[in-house]
Amino acid sequence: MPQYAILIYEQEVAEIPPEVMAANMAAGEKIAEMGVRLVYEPALEPSATTRTVHKGGLVTDGPFLESKEVIAGFFVVEATDMEQALAVAKLLPIMAGAVEVRPLVDL
Repeated sequence: MPQYAILIYEQEVAEIPPEVMAANMAAGEKIAEMGVRLVYEPALEPSATTRTVHKGGLVTDGPFLESKEVIAGFFVVEATDMEQALAVAKLLPIMAGAVEVRPLVDL
C-alpha cells in the first residue's frame, strides 16, 4: 500500500489551545476507522532547537525556511491513494497554517 508523509505547518505558539489538542487526539481513532495505517508518528521539539546545515558546511540556528510557519508535526500513513491520504489530512485541526501531503518514494 502506498505511503504518504503528512506535514503539519503552523505558526509557533507557546501553548496549543485545548480544543485543538482534543481534535488532534480524536483524529487517531478516525484515521483507524478509515482503514489507514499509521506507520510513524514522532513528536517534534520546538523550532528553536532546529539547526540547518548549508552548502559548504555552514551550520545555522532555526528552521531551513524563512516563513511564519514551522513544521509543527509530521507522520507517515499507509493509504489506498492520495485521495484517502488527503481525507486524513482534512481531519487535522488547522489554526493558521496548512497540512501538506506528500507521496513517499517506494524503494
